[in-house]
Amino acid sequence: MFATRNFSLEATRPNAAEIAALAAILPPGTQVYLTAVPGADTRSQIEAAAGLRKAGLEPVAHIAARRSASESQLHELLSGLRGEADMKRLLVIGGDVDMSGPFTDALTVIQRGRLRELGFEEIGISGYPEGHPKIPLRRVEAALDQKIAAARVAGLRVSIVSQFSFSGEHILTWLRQLRACGITVPVKVGLAGPASVAGLMRYAKRCGVAASLRGLMAGTGRGLIGHVTGFAGPDDILAALETAGDLNASPHYFSFGGAVETARFACEAAAGRIAA
Repeated sequence: MFATRNFSLEATRPNAAEIAALAAILPPGTQVYLTAVPGADTRSQIEAAAGLRKAGLEPVAHIAARRSASESQLHELLSGLRGEADMKRLLVIGGDVDMSGPFTDALTVIQRGRLRELGFEEIGISGYPEGHPKIPLRRVEAALDQKIAAARVAGLRVSIVSQFSFSGEHILTWLRQLRACGITVPVKVGLAGPASVAGLMRYAKRCGVAASLRGLMAGTGRGLIGHVTGFAGPDDILAALETAGDLNASPHYFSFGGAVETARFACEAAAGRIAA
């Protein structure tokens, strides 16, 4: 089944007021992913994670491999997240930047980052229902297998967190292909939370998923409502996934319209109060 109640969401640099608002809306223990903002200092990342933990939520940090200038910098961040925020989960990504540090991709962080030694228990890795805009499909598929294998060798539980898509058809095809290939780990399906269509188009172009959004706007797909008024959410995609059978998957909301508004939407969807 598609576990709509077991959702997670992303927040970007949440301040104390935003964390308090999220805690007032979300069920205790909800996973809130902290995005890897370029230029963010280690201290602010740790403080945001600690604030979420204190508020009763489960912080999950994005660790962008190519943004770590040295092993010591990465371990300073990881040690702070573990010690001050009691963080046990990470999302390990490559990070779309060119740097000359020791970690060239997510795989090298999993293999050499000493994550289990530092006390982390679970990692998320990236998945791409519509493919990666810069990496050939075969390389993406091979990297996925390698990262799952490396996580298991390291004693880490692993899940897949997918890039967002505006096409329920693309998502279902991708999920079924994963399962057919013997990949059984849980999947958090990336969905764009409610936001302006103009904003969604900007993010879609940046992340290589503009084609599915254009199809929806032309009326050729499912998953986007409210585009006439300029405001949209993933209502129809949720409805399609909930009737797709047991795929061991749950929603992961990208908060392009703001984390607090996304949290409200996610709770309404989890309670079955969103009409497709």
